[in-house]
Amino acid sequence: MKARTTFRVVLLVVVLACSPSTQGDTQEPRVLVFSKTAAFRHSSIEPGIAALTARAAAEGVGLDATEDAAAFMGANLARYAAVVFLSTTGDVLGPAQQSALEAFVRAGGGFVGIHSASDTEYGWPWYGELVGAYFASHPPGIRTGTLLVAEPSHPATASLPSPWSRPDEWYDFRDVQPGLSVLLEIDESSYKTPDESPAPAPRSIAWHREFDGGRTFYTGLGHTEESWADPLFLGHVWGGVTWVLAGR
Repeated sequence: MKARTTFRVVLLVVVLACSPSTQGDTQEPRVLVFSKTAAFRHSSIEPGIAALTARAAAEGVGLDATEDAAAFMGANLARYAAVVFLSTTGDVLGPAQQSALEAFVRAGGGFVGIHSASDTEYGWPWYGELVGAYFASHPPGIRTGTLLVAEPSHPATASLPSPWSRPDEWYDFRDVQPGLSVLLEIDESSYKTPDESPAPAPRSIAWHREFDGGRTFYTGLGHTEESWADPLFLGHVWGGVTWVLAGR
């Protein structure tokens, strides 16, 4: 009788261990950080990977970092809940990899674009819609600008002061898409000189939206290496990651 009871206990443990619901409860979401550059390369990429890796580990999120475009194939992308384009530039994906990313987003995958992710894939219109805008230009140098929180309840802005003054390289954008939910605005008069024609009102610099089946988040911040040692900036980026993961 004792042997039979022991067998039943062991069998129950095996069944629970193999149960899909049990596996699902313990399986961590995974994020793919992609930082390939085909034009300008930011020195902030490596500090960014290190900071995101540490934050993901602290939050119980799996993270892989790569510059290999071959990672953008259907079977491999299926392992991830979101992809992060960390200061990518130029044409970084081939046609098959572009199709794989489109399918990933349409299946509910999340996308996070940081800084020069908007300076990427100008010949791929879907990508411009995904990011929300393309980079157009920026004034020379690193300047201190004043940011205003437009949506304080979002995870990417909930911990930010408003106004928020910080140094960065401030992008101007073109082909800004309709329907963006603005998170942060930049007061151009705080960093542009009169002859640089600052905008009469604050304009968008970070946003989010539902797009083509998935969730997307973009921030124009993050040019400097020092950004990744700033808890406010890292919280801003990780809040965007958290939001896109919640849509999976």
